Amino acid sequence: VLNGATIASSTSAAIYVRSADKVFLTTATGTDNTLSNGGEYIAIDDNNIDAVIFSKSDLTLNGTGSLTIVSAEGHGIVSKDDLKITGGTYDITAAGHALSGKDSVRIADGTFILTAEKDGIHAENADDEEKGYIYIADGDFTITSDGDGMDASNIVQIEDGTFDIT
Repeated sequence: VLNGATIASSTSAAIYVRSADKVFLTTATGTDNTLSNGGEYIAIDDNNIDAVIFSKSDLTLNGTGSLTIVSAEGHGIVSKDDLKITGGTYDITAAGHALSGKDSVRIADGTFILTAEKDGIHAENADDEEKGYIYIADGDFTITSDGDGMDASNIVQIEDGTFDIT
């Protein structure tokens, strides 16, 4: 649970999930939380850690608080499995992708201000053609990216939401 947290790492991810079945990262109601990196990633194991939040496992972000992420190098949030977001407010500035999930990026709701030098939302799985998809049920999205606003190796499915993509 992030409850008014400020976490900065100068050489790795601010939050690194190395091994778990499922991980839930919750922003507490009414709180502002900030995570950042210092602009470089130094290898600490055999994983290519390249995001402010980096998870080798399924990652779910929930809660109604806000999370600001500044990634001077690399991505904002990466899951090497499924990345799920059920709510909250996210302001992410990344030198890479803002949100990335290898198997999927699934968003139920939330407010997203995504600024990325690559894709705003990215899902790619070269090993399984049924994975690598983006599903959005609802939310408010402002995406500014040098790459694609949303890019998936499989499909992008949007049920509802408000989008401003440049």
